[in-house]
Amino acid sequence: MKLLDFIPIKLTLFLIFGILAGYYFTISLWLAASLSSGFLVLMGISRSGKNILDNLPFGILSLLCTICLGMMSVALALPENSIKYYANFKLPTEQYLHLKINKTLKPNSYNERYIASVIEVDGIAAKGRILLIFKKDTLLTKFNVDEEIYTLSLIEEIGLPLNPYQFNYPNYLEKLGINYQLKLNRQDCIIRKNPSSTLPGLVAAFRLKIVSGLEKLNFGKEELGIIQALILGQREELSEETYTSYKNAGAVHILAVSGLHIGIVLLFCKFLLKPLERLPGGKTLVLILTVIILWGYAILAGLSPSVIRAVCMFSFVAYALYLNRPTNTFNILALSMFFILLAYDPMLLFQVGFQLSYAAVFSIFWLFPRLQQCWNPENILFKKCWQLASVSLAAQIGVLPLSLYYFHQFPGLFLISNLIIIPFLGVILGAGFLIIVLALLDMLPDALAVIYNKLINLMNLAIEWIARQESFIFKDISFDSVQLVLCYLLIITAVYSLTQKKFKNILALALFVIAFQLWLISTTIIKSRQQKIIVFHKTGTSALLYQKGISLEINCLDSVSVLSLIKNLKVEESIQKVNYKTLKNKYKIKDHDLLILNNAQMTFHKLQKTDYVLLSNSPKVNFNRFLDSVKPKSIIADGSNYRSDIERWKKSCSNRNLPFYYTGERGAFILEIE
Repeated sequence: MKLLDFIPIKLTLFLIFGILAGYYFTISLWLAASLSSGFLVLMGISRSGKNILDNLPFGILSLLCTICLGMMSVALALPENSIKYYANFKLPTEQYLHLKINKTLKPNSYNERYIASVIEVDGIAAKGRILLIFKKDTLLTKFNVDEEIYTLSLIEEIGLPLNPYQFNYPNYLEKLGINYQLKLNRQDCIIRKNPSSTLPGLVAAFRLKIVSGLEKLNFGKEELGIIQALILGQREELSEETYTSYKNAGAVHILAVSGLHIGIVLLFCKFLLKPLERLPGGKTLVLILTVIILWGYAILAGLSPSVIRAVCMFSFVAYALYLNRPTNTFNILALSMFFILLAYDPMLLFQVGFQLSYAAVFSIFWLFPRLQQCWNPENILFKKCWQLASVSLAAQIGVLPLSLYYFHQFPGLFLISNLIIIPFLGVILGAGFLIIVLALLDMLPDALAVIYNKLINLMNLAIEWIARQESFIFKDISFDSVQLVLCYLLIITAVYSLTQKKFKNILALALFVIAFQLWLISTTIIKSRQQKIIVFHKTGTSALLYQKGISLEINCLDSVSVLSLIKNLKVEESIQKVNYKTLKNKYKIKDHDLLILNNAQMTFHKLQKTDYVLLSNSPKVNFNRFLDSVKPKSIIADGSNYRSDIERWKKSCSNRNLPFYYTGERGAFILEIE
């Protein structure tokens, strides 16, 4: 079966190409709309029967039109292309803002965070989403979805990561249509009374009511967090330890409402609604009710990318069951993706959850039948276990390259965790739905609540035991974008080589294996030759790193404080050896001299001219006199200095046309050494 023979798959691939082109090349809305309209007109002429466009077939025109539709959908999704986007207004320094809370984010140690939509700016109707950050205050309650506030505040850009290979939070938020933030205290805003209600707000209030009802039943904190994630799609209350255990055990997908959960809900619907099929028009009624229930559950679960994908796909499945007609699963998958990206949100394509979800489902559809052909046991128990293992194995193969690329780890015991949990997931979900309904009706027996709490607790204990087998968790795997592409090509050619032993398939596999090895060798050689000096930005302390090939020398006063900063650096740069040393005052690396000024007792006349000076811990010196004595080529200030001193030093350097680099504004200072 050739997948590209199916029209929905072709259209979806070209739509994805258009979305990527529109995003990375910033195609204007006017140009994308003009091209789309033009190709639609040409398609109409081509199908009219007049032989004007015989040399330009309808199929090519439709594919080109699909590319342009992808570019147009991106242009429409980008907030800056809206006339009413709040950041496009020419406004004063501070703006009087009217905001509506859209979503509650997981708080950190210091702040509560929300996503809000802008309703008005200085009394002018506006649009756009913004990140709200409130300092934690134990005396005040949290905001709820749909609450509206007024504030006179300064809109800020979201700061980029200041150290190499840190998580790029602004880039993540940009894909959600959020480019700016507000940092507020509770006293900086006024809460509007009787705000308007929206569907997300009503759903959030209903979820809150469910959680409040469950809290009264003495569920454990961890168990309640699992219930919220497993059934309601809300992972904000999960502890970091529990989430890490599920991730290390290869069972984190269970905590995200996705195709597995929606499939179980669909089976429940078919079973519970089956008696209605006996009524006149019963099948149509069952279809309508099933689709309503699926989308209702998707809304309750928060409409995450995996939920949207699953519900859209299973809606097509429900329709196929209604027609009682065999349908191609890849067509359903492609149609669901096409509908979501074009009609809902093209920016979902860039979200990790969306990519993992489709990669897993595609791999299951593609590999599961092939794995079943490898072994078809007659024993019913072995047969069911092998089917379950095949589904898990197929899904893990599909997401393996993405997991290595984004998370740099792979859980070796994923089969065991899935074999333990998935057979009972239907029971856990079904019982969970029943408990929620009974809790809302205030009819839940205490014994049933205790049994369900114990069941969740047993599942957590099993996952924790698997996660503790650290020798089977492969972590800190360096994996770049080229390896990601080559790995998928390797998987595809390997499967075809094993199932269709043709010379061209084996040749393609061999070529990609060689290409993968050559890329590994070339990157290893490049990394082994590079040398660089890195001055990290870390509030309250100084850290100077010298990287030579796959070795890293860390010069600092507090080694514990830099552990989190170097974690990603070690992975991305394939660092094999790390040495910690105490920070000195002078360094000479090849032709570069570096002086660290942190001691007021240093005598300037004894100091030689130097290339770079790192100011650390706000040294109390006559800075102008120091510059006259040492005559450096560049000044660097890190996060250990007071801001007032940095402003003073910056002004002095500006007066002398001397380069001044502050890591708190420009990120870590990196000096490549040739």
